[in-house]
Amino acid sequence: MASHTRELRADDNALHLPVLLRTCLDLMAPAIRNDGSVVIDCTLGMGGHTEGILSEFPHVTVVGIDRDPQAIELASQRLQRFGERFHAVHTTYDDVDRVAAKYGQGGKVDAILMDLGVSSLQLDAVERGFSYAHEAPLDMRMNPSQGMSAKELLNSADSKEIARILRVYGEEKFAAKIAQEIVRRREIEALETTTQLVDIVRDSLPAAAKRTGGNPAKRTFQAIRIAVNSELSVLEAAVPRAIESLRVGGRLVVESYQSLEDRIVKDAFKQGLQATTPPGLPMELEDHKPYLKAVVRGALKADDDELARNSRAASVRLRAVERLRATPSHVFNKEHYRGDSL
Repeated sequence: MASHTRELRADDNALHLPVLLRTCLDLMAPAIRNDGSVVIDCTLGMGGHTEGILSEFPHVTVVGIDRDPQAIELASQRLQRFGERFHAVHTTYDDVDRVAAKYGQGGKVDAILMDLGVSSLQLDAVERGFSYAHEAPLDMRMNPSQGMSAKELLNSADSKEIARILRVYGEEKFAAKIAQEIVRRREIEALETTTQLVDIVRDSLPAAAKRTGGNPAKRTFQAIRIAVNSELSVLEAAVPRAIESLRVGGRLVVESYQSLEDRIVKDAFKQGLQATTPPGLPMELEDHKPYLKAVVRGALKADDDELARNSRAASVRLRAVERLRATPSHVFNKEHYRGDSL
């Protein structure tokens, strides 16, 4: 196997050109105060967004969350000049409420940012198996020291489960055919590399499906990565906890890159954006008024200038809300918000 590994450096900004950075900063600005605001970057990565926040707002402290120990190490090096204004926490971002309980004022913070999906750091580290463009071991774990790897999943799950993963997480039309071919091939030879998986996908798809839409393995790799890292279940827990971690007037900004992520974010926001007064009453009940306000209309997409700077922005969908008041008691879910510190 050819090696594509290269040394990653803390100052290698090309590894993470932040998507819609200016937009994110402008959306968070109204929530930033001059008396020591706290912002949580739930998806630290190489620290590009965090660096932008710390540079733009000189009184802000940023707490960066990442499950990837390499991201924590490299971002910490990159951001060391900010001293005590930056803190890194090695955990998954569904722990956002616990991070807020530890670092926030009264357990609440001023702004929270989520830049979802696989990071540039992980894609660039070819040996970790996130990319279908290079041969590498089938791993795909965001935290390489925990959980089941893609190799273990694909060599142990039955065809029905693999097909479900591909269909649900990758929206792959040919999920059943690909899953059957995975099981057939592994009986001959264990699946070890990304190249083997790409070949299986190519051999499973009809010719017409391979002529359009880029690399035909893209959806399969997305689906396996999501399953290996439990990304959607983590996100489903994280968004309500992030909302509960905001002070009144605080803002949550979320960048999604595929429809499954965006749907989870949209549904979580929708609950707080809508009035819930039962129909037929002569007035809107105070406890049933919206507790969130949308600060962008629908989902923002990247403009031509952003796309010219950063191709990763092509699929971004940005949503943002401001917290108007406490979550009403009839909506608040204790399972969503633990509030106990790390």
